[in-house]
Amino acid sequence: MSDAYIVEAVRTPTGRRGGGLSQVHPADLGAAAISALLKRSGVDPSAVEDVIFGNLDSVGPHAGDIARTCWLAAGLPEAVPGVTVDRQCGSGQQAVSFAAMGVMAGVQDLVVAGGVQNMSMVPIGSSMTASAPMGLPGPFNDSPGWVERYGTQEVSQFRGAEMVAEKWDLSRSDMEDYALESHRRAVQAIDEGRFDAEIEPLAGVTCDEGPRRDTSLAKMQSLPPLREGGRVTAAVSSQISDGAAALLIASEQALRRHGLEPRARIHHMSVRGDDPIYMLTGPIPATAHALERTGMSIDDFDLFECNEAFASVPMAWMSEHDVPHSKVNVNGGAIALGHPLGCSGAKLMTTLLHELERSGGRWGLQTMCEGGGQANVTIIERL
Repeated sequence: MSDAYIVEAVRTPTGRRGGGLSQVHPADLGAAAISALLKRSGVDPSAVEDVIFGNLDSVGPHAGDIARTCWLAAGLPEAVPGVTVDRQCGSGQQAVSFAAMGVMAGVQDLVVAGGVQNMSMVPIGSSMTASAPMGLPGPFNDSPGWVERYGTQEVSQFRGAEMVAEKWDLSRSDMEDYALESHRRAVQAIDEGRFDAEIEPLAGVTCDEGPRRDTSLAKMQSLPPLREGGRVTAAVSSQISDGAAALLIASEQALRRHGLEPRARIHHMSVRGDDPIYMLTGPIPATAHALERTGMSIDDFDLFECNEAFASVPMAWMSEHDVPHSKVNVNGGAIALGHPLGCSGAKLMTTLLHELERSGGRWGLQTMCEGGGQANVTIIERL
């Protein structure tokens, strides 16, 4: 079985809702990341065997197999196909896993994997509401099988975030402290140019638009909770964002054939499920599973990326696995940098790779909570 290698990884800046990327068609947003990837790697586009992209809410400009549309919008060969993946917020990470699986199985040698999302243009949850005018049922409470198992209780990330905060006894103040640190780290990373190598400017946007230099605990404390009497506010939640990211995944044979230099090896990838009502706890059992499968321990890792869908998610995960915050989301997370849903998994992996190179680390672990109570884990080894 061949190893799967990351040859190149690049992303667009992450635009804030209504910001500099909000009017860029998602196909062109993804095309920009793919074009930059191929230019940086120098690989012949016709040698690519598939394009696998993550995307949620695949309606309107996101519809029609956007992985394929992005490739074609970039003016690239029609012979190269594309497929779109939806594992909710982990879709971009799952796209990389599927690409690596194809390479490791010997079925493919060179695959582009990534994700794209324009949340300004296609609001979150659009795929769940688009069918209502047609009189079609919803995904949960109209299913007799679902209702028999889970009842008709609310299924939402906002409820899940609140439930996690309550279960792990995370106060609003604790989460605000965490959120403020996310912004501080992100601003520092931008000022130090830590993202410069991984970002390809687009539409006049050269850096991530989300981090707030002027935020403070006082400003966070002034916001109302998302639910009456709750602990979770917008300040401790990920930002609605626009962006795309792409990685080139190659086999050993492709490295030799095309004269490519690998930057990292994909050491492990897995996905696990957990309670779909809590929804956001998946990274906890998924990480335990990955550590068991690999025989590695938390101490083996130099860096972690745990997606900040809400502050309660990485905080509970760090608590359960005794992960030091000093190694987690060291350049800030989605609370500050944004969470362009289907793109985020590929975006975080791009950042993880570049930060391992910048800091001289060897091992990185990435995990994300996902709708349905799922979570991906990917372990990479910098070469």
